[in-house]
Amino acid sequence: MNNLALLVKRYVDAANAQDARAVAACFLSNGTVHDEGSVHRGHASIAAWASDTAARYGSRIEPKGELEQDGTGRCMLRASVSGNFPGSPAMFAFHFVLQAEGIDSLEITA
Repeated sequence: MNNLALLVKRYVDAANAQDARAVAACFLSNGTVHDEGSVHRGHASIAAWASDTAARYGSRIEPKGELEQDGTGRCMLRASVSGNFPGSPAMFAFHFVLQAEGIDSLEITA
């Protein structure tokens, strides 16, 4: 498993553990999350987003297939997400921009 795949695995593991601080630690200090029409920037904002998401949905991410990488740090993970929301489980795409030090950005789309 290459370093980019390890970063994504670390994020999925932290999210599935419902550990908001560990989720935020996966990101660069100025990293961003784009989810549900909002943008969350920086560790504090990302930790708050992860905590709120865990409390509202109790979601679990189950990767489906391989991480699709383009060689530039951009990659996409398709996953089934289950939790306390209408239509659960649902397929989502997790679009990452990665750097060696951590996640620069994540956009979650249906």
